[in-house]
Amino acid sequence: MTTDPRLDEARSLVTGAGRIVALTGAGISTDSGIPDFRGPQGLWTRDPGAEKMSNLQAYQGSREVRERTWQARLVHPGWDAAPNAAHYALERLSPTHIVTQNIDRLHQKAGSPPERVLELHGTMFESVCLSCDDHRDMRSTLERVRAGETDPPCLVCGGILKSATVSFGQHLDQSLLRAARAAVSESDLLLVAGSSLSVQPAASLVSVASRAGADVVICNGSETPYDAMATVVIRGPLSETLPALTTPRI
Repeated sequence: MTTDPRLDEARSLVTGAGRIVALTGAGISTDSGIPDFRGPQGLWTRDPGAEKMSNLQAYQGSREVRERTWQARLVHPGWDAAPNAAHYALERLSPTHIVTQNIDRLHQKAGSPPERVLELHGTMFESVCLSCDDHRDMRSTLERVRAGETDPPCLVCGGILKSATVSFGQHLDQSLLRAARAAVSESDLLLVAGSSLSVQPAASLVSVASRAGADVVICNGSETPYDAMATVVIRGPLSETLPALTTPRI
């Protein structure tokens, strides 16, 4: 269990807040077996070439990159991952919204209502055509890969398919971003959990909360660029800190 002396202060803020919004990043899912990207054992740290698979220009411009990406999708740990104690802690907290940068839907699997989860960076569970925007269940598209299609084209128009996730160089869904900003600006407290706060525009939600007068509690394993803006910063494994920090809310 964490011994961070600031835990009591953060717990008091969380318990006393009326409207809480959570902003979650890859760090909340590492204890579920899904590696982050930039940490010491992160995917891009161990394999710098893997970052190309998350770059839209590289993905569209190289069949080799697409083929490698489809093989990686087949074995993504998110297919078998289960929520951990941090996800269940947020479910018990019942924030007005969970704004997540994650694509794994572990918040929903933990019981958080889907309508309260704003998936800023999309989901790995759907494929989408970059030309005609046709959406399909990713599992059906991956069955085509298993059957031998190394770079399966869109069944509607023949265009390039990718997962329905936001890559570098790709715009976020603006309606989702507006909803996230509105939720944060109306909150009493923004609880950041497991985000390095290094990717925009998600990271800018901390500034939105601060300008609106909300308290900001950051729980992350390492420093973030927004720590100085936070009311309290907690270090430690999220599967320990979030259960210790949160209490059931009615």
